[in-house]
Amino acid sequence: MLKILFILLLTLHGFIHLMGFTKAFNLAPIGQLTQGISRNTGLLWLFVTVLFIGSALLFIWNKSIWWAPAVFALMLSQILIFLSWQDAKYGTVANALILIAAIVGYGTWNFNNRYVDKVKTGLAQTTAIPDSLLTEADLQPLPEPVKNYLRYSGAVNRPKVRNFKVEFTGQIRQDEQSPWMPFTSEQYNFMPGSTRLFFMKATMKHLPVAGFHCFENGNAYMDIRLLSLFQVQYQTGKEMGIAETVTFFNDMCCMAPATLIDPRIKWLEVNGNQVRASFTNNGITISAWLYFNEQGQLDNFISNDRFAASDKGMQQIPWSTPLKEYMSFDGRQLPGYAEVIYNYPDHELCYGNFRLKKVTYNCKS
Repeated sequence: MLKILFILLLTLHGFIHLMGFTKAFNLAPIGQLTQGISRNTGLLWLFVTVLFIGSALLFIWNKSIWWAPAVFALMLSQILIFLSWQDAKYGTVANALILIAAIVGYGTWNFNNRYVDKVKTGLAQTTAIPDSLLTEADLQPLPEPVKNYLRYSGAVNRPKVRNFKVEFTGQIRQDEQSPWMPFTSEQYNFMPGSTRLFFMKATMKHLPVAGFHCFENGNAYMDIRLLSLFQVQYQTGKEMGIAETVTFFNDMCCMAPATLIDPRIKWLEVNGNQVRASFTNNGITISAWLYFNEQGQLDNFISNDRFAASDKGMQQIPWSTPLKEYMSFDGRQLPGYAEVIYNYPDHELCYGNFRLKKVTYNCKS
């Protein structure tokens, strides 16, 4: 509803500026404007109309740069209002509302560009790597349940994965007392360099919240911002690096089974359809149990190495991601739904659920 109202504000405010153009060229009587307007000034009124309408169209088309023509338009608009202050002074109110929205729009564009710039860097590092197929020979060092999983997922006789992009919708919350926040997210994982870039857009109390999780070769930070401007949570440090290493390995297991031939993975223990593995990167080693079913699907991933924020600081809490609703994504069988759960000694906290919308492997642009 707010988006529709803002589009109407941009559009109507833009068309109102046609009055100055109309009066300057005597196209129709405009009684609301009592002061004279030159033809050159009238052309400026027309130009402002074009800028506001153009900004509205960019906003409708979800172009993050919509704020740029809006800022230029409201600057010119305010100058024109000062020149016809007695007749047009109330236009300042509309300009003030548009300015507030434009500041938020700029913040969103600027914050998102931090993510986009890192994605471009990752793509530049991986697109030059030539394609090669994952074959049965590549599976030989793996435990039998892992082999079956890769076969079931459709990874065999397809290109090995050097990067992948994942899009989710879902809900997330901080604790049991917090309301669920709906979100959409996009992330890129780059195998060379061990990079995970996760960008989320959520809604909290009807206000937009953006979050950027950045993991680069063992170093990580999380930046959560209200309106993409006001930082409400920021975490970094050794614990974050370890936690995001667990998440990176989890992504490999759940979203890109073809990457499980990675030499950084050590297969430590097999107990029926349960396999314990470790993943080492940049001096950080984490481990997890992988739980498979008879169909060859990965049912769950449990690690004791991930940290959770608490009143006592960062604590290692068992972390699991039960997986459900396997479906085909471009010929690959992947879980369509997952939950993220901290298993505390006295209770479980499910703090997020993710529904997979799209996955793309070996992105080039």
